[in-house]
Amino acid sequence: MAIDDFTGGVHTFYLNWGPAIRIVLAVLSALVLRAVLQFSIRRLIKGVALSVKKIEGSEHSPVAQARLMQRTRTIASVLGNLATWGLTFAVISVVLSEAGVSPGAIFAGAGILGAGLGFGAQSLVRDLISGLFIVFEDQYGVGDSVDLGQASGVVESVGLRVTQVRDLEGTLWFVRNGEIVRVGNQSQGWARVVIDVALEYNSNLDKAHEALTKAAKSLGKNEALIGEPEVWGINALNGDQVIVRLVQKTKPEDKDDIARELRKLVKAELDKGKIKLATGHNSIFVNVNS
Repeated sequence: MAIDDFTGGVHTFYLNWGPAIRIVLAVLSALVLRAVLQFSIRRLIKGVALSVKKIEGSEHSPVAQARLMQRTRTIASVLGNLATWGLTFAVISVVLSEAGVSPGAIFAGAGILGAGLGFGAQSLVRDLISGLFIVFEDQYGVGDSVDLGQASGVVESVGLRVTQVRDLEGTLWFVRNGEIVRVGNQSQGWARVVIDVALEYNSNLDKAHEALTKAAKSLGKNEALIGEPEVWGINALNGDQVIVRLVQKTKPEDKDDIARELRKLVKAELDKGKIKLATGHNSIFVNVNS
């Protein structure tokens, strides 16, 4: 009899307080799940930070580390926000259901309101979505030399809404991600030094080819170099000059230094071989035997 009374009491209590109990359980479950997700995200960032310290070679630079860490933190922040909002909506749905309110009608009205707000803030939404794709696809990062159309220079910060680029003159440009139509990244993979040498029209091309090759070989075994230098031959030709092109693949971050050193070596070899550069003035060639 006592057992029946106890069972009936529990049943009556659950009927009276069941909705409140389910709401409390839903809130507690959401809080626990959010804590677990946040802990996992923090572990992810810590794991990336530890792996960055072990990276060797060119990726060991502070700029590369900052780029990787910024990308990881941005992705972690996005995932954390998505988890928080997803759990929040789930709890709201449970609360509305237990309160006897149809969550579908509420969310439909909220959807209409959100659509109106979204229509008024299209540029902001476009910036945020573009920023997400830039980060996830790793189109560029901190320290990269880029051409974004509106601005060219070195990337100093990559946000979900705005990218900051410092140009050659020191101006810091704030470029909205939604306005970026194309990205030219000069810091990914490899770069190529291209030197066009304008020679006089009557120059000995075989001798010039030998001088350019020797100049490029003078760079020696430099870790910044990728592959062997190449003299592509005549790149342009007119009545005043012959333009010969010399190219060398390098690591992106060393391109400018290699280009300056290579120009210096080219000049020295041309001077040694008494090969004259074109002056840019019109020349007249006269055949004295005719």
